[in-house]
Amino acid sequence: MSKGKDTKERILQQAAELFNQQGYAGSSISDIMRVTGLQKGGIYNHFKSKDDLALQAFDFAIAQIKQHYRDAIRSKRHSVDQIRAIMNIFRGYVDHPPIKGGCPVLNTAIESDDAHPALRTQCQQAMNSWRKMFCRIIQKGIEKGEIHSTIDADEVATIIISMLEGAIMMSKLYGDSIHIERAINHLTHYIESQLRI
Repeated sequence: MSKGKDTKERILQQAAELFNQQGYAGSSISDIMRVTGLQKGGIYNHFKSKDDLALQAFDFAIAQIKQHYRDAIRSKRHSVDQIRAIMNIFRGYVDHPPIKGGCPVLNTAIESDDAHPALRTQCQQAMNSWRKMFCRIIQKGIEKGEIHSTIDADEVATIIISMLEGAIMMSKLYGDSIHIERAINHLTHYIESQLRI
């Protein structure tokens, strides 16, 4: 990797963590300079604006999370085991998230709701990708005879994502991972009793 690409990736990593912890609106260019150790010109040498940096930093964060999902399901052959592997990633989100500050989709969805339309659009695209991933796993499971054919894949995706994200929010709010543990335990029972053939 060239020095310029290496610097850009380092900026993206540090900005992704900063935005994920303080929010886009709560992070000034001075904050970005502080965490990267670069002057304004060094940052703007790689990004057109703070908005451009925020959008690319969000994409960087999502790419990190997608890699965690791919790694988790790589060795799993049964579709229900793939779903469980993804759910288990969330056990570590409270204390050891892939990007400091927790789930960037949850954090960005809340912050960008009305304040940043471009970031909101990117967040929706990330959520769509996540939902489609669950739907693909479920559909393949139905085709392979591993999941009941009456299951609505999109409905199950909504239930799983909503419960995991809500539990992350509660666990972070209370500083107690019991909430994500309870959600994963409930979801595990749900997918084993309702999905698996």
